Amino acid sequence: MPETVVKIENLVKRYKELIALDHFSLEIFDGEIFGLLGPNGSGKTTTINCLLSLLAFNKGSIEIFGEKMKPDNYNIKRQIGIIMQNVAVINELTVYENIDYFCGLYIRDKEQRKKCVQEAIEFVGLEDFAKFRPKKLSGGLLRRLNIACGIAHKPKLIILDEPTVAVDPQSRNKILEGIVELNRRGATVIYTSHYMEEVEQICTQIAIMDKGRQIAIGTKEELKKQIKDTEKITVEVMDISDEQLCMVRELPHIGEAVFQGGKLCVKYHGGKHNLIRLLTLLQEQEIKFGRVFSEEPTLNDVFLEITGKQLRDN
Repeated sequence: MPETVVKIENLVKRYKELIALDHFSLEIFDGEIFGLLGPNGSGKTTTINCLLSLLAFNKGSIEIFGEKMKPDNYNIKRQIGIIMQNVAVINELTVYENIDYFCGLYIRDKEQRKKCVQEAIEFVGLEDFAKFRPKKLSGGLLRRLNIACGIAHKPKLIILDEPTVAVDPQSRNKILEGIVELNRRGATVIYTSHYMEEVEQICTQIAIMDKGRQIAIGTKEELKKQIKDTEKITVEVMDISDEQLCMVRELPHIGEAVFQGGKLCVKYHGGKHNLIRLLTLLQEQEIKFGRVFSEEPTLNDVFLEITGKQLRDN
């Protein structure tokens, strides 16, 4: 059994009448890339701020690496790297100087720090920009600098809050590959994002929270099994009568069947050989059809059914 890196128990945080965290509990194990999902106002940022002892809470407990987390527990804080959504660098310093400054908050030895800074620059691919100031960097390169500042001291726990917001696809891929590599080298990662495909791509465990509570947790496969819709089949058809559409709806395991804009969209609740049954019916009814698409539920489908909200709408 992997060791517990983060343990949050019955956390309560109130802002006067507003309950931001409502007896929230969470356990994160060594070696995970842990995705923390939730709409705006769900309590994600409050959880992270409490986790880092930047915010006092009303009830509950937080342990990191088996120790109680407190504002003055610098032994734990030295082992944490933080990359927040808002880029936090110093415009008057160069790329190298920025990384050296933030690394210096954790590592005093100059030779050791020099080595760490150089490794961080190479890790995020900023070798050609070491002497540049932040204002001369593109959005993607600026995000990479932000990450380098947060990981140069080689933390065991890395918290990334929306690290790919407003970056180009190439930089996004570079960042995601970097996160996976950091994890491979031994770091446990907490990752929040509004991009479901990113979470599906890199996270080994995912928790969904809403209204300050944890409402679902598991791997992406386990979460997908918690919802009704297990398969969606879309067929391009020229036309289908109301009577024929009723016949489709009478097939086994049908949850919903809709014909609109030249497409027959059918959602299933379990079952096997759904596609074969559907196409057989269309052929028997002499309904001409074109392209056929079969899709499993996405993490976005899971999120929408569990919370009743679209993640990116917030």
